[in-house]
Amino acid sequence: MDMREPLQVYGRTKLTMEEYLEWEKSSREKHEYYQGEVFDMPGHGDALAMSGASNRHNLIFSNVFIGLGISLKGKSCRPLGSDLRIHIPENTLFTYPDITIICGDMISADIDEDTIVQPTVIIEILSPSTRRYDRGEKFILYRDIPALKEYILIDTASVRVEAFRINSQGHWELEDYKSKDGTLRISSVDVSLPLADIYEGTKLAQD
Repeated sequence: MDMREPLQVYGRTKLTMEEYLEWEKSSREKHEYYQGEVFDMPGHGDALAMSGASNRHNLIFSNVFIGLGISLKGKSCRPLGSDLRIHIPENTLFTYPDITIICGDMISADIDEDTIVQPTVIIEILSPSTRRYDRGEKFILYRDIPALKEYILIDTASVRVEAFRINSQGHWELEDYKSKDGTLRISSVDVSLPLADIYEGTKLAQD
């Protein structure tokens, strides 16, 4: 995975998935699980270290989530926030994306009915401590999701959105948006979000 140190849980650094899920239910904070190890969620503590970046993160989340909710109203796809835990059985990862779009029925993981598998779109809002992980190791793990069509990264330090889409040959292609006058197209769910709306209130999209 990455260079984070695994946590000790029950006096051990290796847990079964069942043990992780049981411990996570009683935890005040969210944690990732990968190949037997439990990790703090990347970005934990950013709010204390960089309140401005954290405020932008929250504003961007609200702008995107509201825009998706309006655009997807009455359709078969729905956006869900960072309280949603997803599982990738193909590589064992349990994690909590900033925004997940699920199309059709919500399919629970075999191991836990409160955990969802097979998202169509995942959106991560980058923070200083997560950008390398979200662009690198985490994207590699996300690519194991058979249903995933688009992976979108939204920067909090500048106006920049990276949209990775899987093409008809099964290869991931990047479209980069760097202008406040641009419009993010989420093709798999037929949604368009102007970057000016995504960054509204952050001061990043001002002239």
